[in-house]
Amino acid sequence: VVQIEYQETIKHSGGTYSLRLPLVVAPRYNPAPIVQSVEFNKDGSGFGATVNDPVPDRDRIEPPVLDPRKSDPVNPVTISVRLKAGFTLAEVKSHHHAVDIQSTDETTRAIKLTAADVPADKDFELTWTAKGTAPQVGLFKETLSGKDYLLATITPPSVVGTAPAMPRETIFVIDNSGSMDGPSMMQAKDALLLGLAKLKPTDRFNVIRFDDTMDLLFATAVPADTTNINAARSFVSSLQASGGTEMLQPLKASLVDDNVSSKTHLRQVIFITDGAIGNEQEMFATLTSQRGRSRVFMVGIGSAPNSYLMTRAAELGRGSFTFIGDATQVTSRMDELFNKLGNPSVTGISIAASQAGVEFTPALLPDLYQGEPLLVMAEAKSLGGSLTVTGQIGDAPWSVTLPITAAAEGKGISKLWAHRKIADIEVAATMGTLSTEVSAKQVLAVALTHQIVSSQTSLIAVDKSPKRPAGEKLTRAEVPLNLPAGWNFDKVFGTDQPVLTPKQRDAQADFLQLASTSKPITSEQGLANPVQLPQTATPSQLFAIISMLMMVLGLMLRMFAVRVRTV
Repeated sequence: VVQIEYQETIKHSGGTYSLRLPLVVAPRYNPAPIVQSVEFNKDGSGFGATVNDPVPDRDRIEPPVLDPRKSDPVNPVTISVRLKAGFTLAEVKSHHHAVDIQSTDETTRAIKLTAADVPADKDFELTWTAKGTAPQVGLFKETLSGKDYLLATITPPSVVGTAPAMPRETIFVIDNSGSMDGPSMMQAKDALLLGLAKLKPTDRFNVIRFDDTMDLLFATAVPADTTNINAARSFVSSLQASGGTEMLQPLKASLVDDNVSSKTHLRQVIFITDGAIGNEQEMFATLTSQRGRSRVFMVGIGSAPNSYLMTRAAELGRGSFTFIGDATQVTSRMDELFNKLGNPSVTGISIAASQAGVEFTPALLPDLYQGEPLLVMAEAKSLGGSLTVTGQIGDAPWSVTLPITAAAEGKGISKLWAHRKIADIEVAATMGTLSTEVSAKQVLAVALTHQIVSSQTSLIAVDKSPKRPAGEKLTRAEVPLNLPAGWNFDKVFGTDQPVLTPKQRDAQADFLQLASTSKPITSEQGLANPVQLPQTATPSQLFAIISMLMMVLGLMLRMFAVRVRTV
């Protein structure tokens, strides 16, 4: 038994609290394997080659996936939840799995899957609401290793109807790649059609669709009149899922702003996708450098959307992430999204403490929309005094002050702060304000201090009671994944796929590298100084065959010449 514990913040939006447990990793589309450039040195000492791969870890994120037509599901899961809300509960609901719900008291529920073993082929989502009014402000504090950590959640007041909504320029982007085939494509189209129906005559809009190609419905954003809306409806309704997922170019196209200085329209990008790509960092860098005044709202579609991509992209795009797991959620969640977009938001948010030496996270504070709380964490040697948050709701100033002495005791806040701090470091690297080397060192330092998993740290399980017979080598096998529920295997991988047999390899060398404190072995033969061949863009195998043929031909000609002289 390997037991792993982690802390996570609950999502709160529009009065609904939610927890989503990812249970399957969707197969990813990895674009453009390698781009190389070669420079010949002027001094004749040789040449150098540089490699630019948009998916540098592609060999680590391509696990085998079972074809559900040929293999039974694997990776069964059991889930039990003890929900202690801290307030009187109203509805508690599992959206994609059948569950049994038992009530302990008015604030507590026990939830477990109805079936004994459920295949891990779709995410588990649990939501709950408060009976009456839920707390609008939460303040928790933890002291650990001589430092104080603070967690504050603040929900701005409702200001619906205080001012007319500003017209919008809305750019809809829809993914119609092969991974979207089936229910996901229907949900995405329904979501976009509903978005079109929410537009007003004073708004402008455009639609971009993409797979491994891309189309803009109009050359630029057009008025949301009846003619243009009907053209968009026909365009969206005709979409079919196929091809790869080249997401970078449509993102760039959606951020092209023909009216950069416009103050008459709010510019909003609604990006509808399952996010099944491997080049997330390219997406983040593009958002950071080209977002301008646009706000980017990610809509995750299907049974296993890429939450990492969606959450970080929405953060960098100063928008939000909406998850639609099945057809029954399209109307309610798109209504919720458009209600946010149509209501005044809190902008220009800043936070300050009454004492010096307090470090806040996130460093990039987002805009807030109706019903969305602000989540802030802080660290200091000793926290006291008060915390003040300020911003603008429309044209009116908004502020709230929280006395830190009133904070309730909390657990796990230091680890939440560390995770959020690491996210800030990675965002800084994406924005180019930190180098890759410096950011890696900072992430490592934070992760080691707080004993958490990160891009620079991992977990090691040591088996204290091994069952492997002495002298038998370790083996390493790739554990296959289920295809996410609702996905079409042929659309993702193509037809005529062989029955999957997970590869099994000798893991002894891997084990020795893991246990070694010296420089790891660099090849299977254990060569101390292996020859490093330049990686070029030429057909090297073909050239090698041609060179061998030329050598044989040269040898034959030499032998013929010797015979002629002898005769």
